[in-house]
Amino acid sequence: MVQCADNGCCESPTDRRAECCKVEAVVRVDGRGQMVLPKEVRAKANIRAGDKLTVTSWEKDGKVCCITLTKVEELADMVKATLEAAMKDTLSER
Repeated sequence: MVQCADNGCCESPTDRRAECCKVEAVVRVDGRGQMVLPKEVRAKANIRAGDKLTVTSWEKDGKVCCITLTKVEELADMVKATLEAAMKDTLSER
């Protein structure tokens, strides 16, 4: 799930990556900095109580323009796949 600020930092509508980025909901941040992900969003993203999420920020011109939430397990799988591919490439070059 990606939440993008409306300051032109996200890819253009013609970019393939922009096709997967859409507004799922509008949430309010309370005085303690907390927010609630709507039930429909949690169900669609298969987020359950107790799940751990990573918060990744994207910056442009020194300002955060996008915040991405990713399940820890999915991020670990992505990192593992990237490292395995890099190691395979490195070893095949020898």
